[in-house]
Amino acid sequence: MSPSNSSSERAYRSFARFLREKFGSKVYRVTIDAGFTCPNVDGTVTTGGCVYCDNRSFSPNRRLPRQTITAQVQHGVEALKKRYSADQFLAYFQAGTNTYASVEKLKRLYDEALQHPDIVGLIVGTRPDCVPDPVLELLEKYARRLWVCLELGLQTIHDRSLDWMNRGHHFDAFVDAVQRSKGRGMDLCAHVILGLPGESHADMMATADACASLGLDAIKIHNLHVVHDTPLETMFRQGEVRMFEFDEYVQVLCDFIERLPPEMVIHRLNGDAPPDFLVAPLWCLDKQKLLHAIEAEFARRGTRQGSRLTSMPLPVAARFPLSVLS
Repeated sequence: MSPSNSSSERAYRSFARFLREKFGSKVYRVTIDAGFTCPNVDGTVTTGGCVYCDNRSFSPNRRLPRQTITAQVQHGVEALKKRYSADQFLAYFQAGTNTYASVEKLKRLYDEALQHPDIVGLIVGTRPDCVPDPVLELLEKYARRLWVCLELGLQTIHDRSLDWMNRGHHFDAFVDAVQRSKGRGMDLCAHVILGLPGESHADMMATADACASLGLDAIKIHNLHVVHDTPLETMFRQGEVRMFEFDEYVQVLCDFIERLPPEMVIHRLNGDAPPDFLVAPLWCLDKQKLLHAIEAEFARRGTRQGSRLTSMPLPVAARFPLSVLS
């Protein structure tokens, strides 16, 4: 039996399926660059940024002269309407750390994006150490009238890996952010990276178990990939790090998804970048091939998301406050 292209029949709960169920039709993200920097770049936490990061590689708007938010939203909506005949959109604050400003400034920026009549939701990507309570209270107010998703960069639960990538925070910052964000009416989505140097298969599965136990609503899964003009590119070219081979990643990814709760929404299954930014692995550019391979592997195994959902191993569970695990 060949893999189905219908997300409703897939072995995992896709973001597209979730949006159709929630809004009754296809909904598309309009990416917004509000000019945010990052405390990991400007010296507040450290300098240099994460070893893999070049905002231009994952934010289309960072590759162009920045327009006003109103203009970005209008342009994005018009382009998506023309291409997909869509009529509902999400304002996605993606580039940089999108809560790294005063509450007053954040409200002004978010309000500007949400004034477009076809915007039905708000997605805010940020770091777990940049969500003080006043910011969460602001997002909670938005969540009373529209769908809101807070994306938090977890990457991994292992502090040694967070130190290697110059992340500037540890796992406990993520746990704290989740604990303070719960009960505010918004969805919580974690970003994770598979294939970090020094992480074993068991280490990656421990991250899956932690995400399952934290009660997150959604997850974005990335394979470690290299883009130009980053410290990671230097490491890669010097032979210090390796990337997953295609078949290897499919195996690990399916193992990871099997450990996630079936109701958790999977927003993304791999990392990618535009061809002129991507160094490796080049298979990232063929997303359809990956999607078909994932479905084929699940069909071969006879499993799906949640098939191997288990209780947290004690060494990992012991690191969480009981209130988070309840």
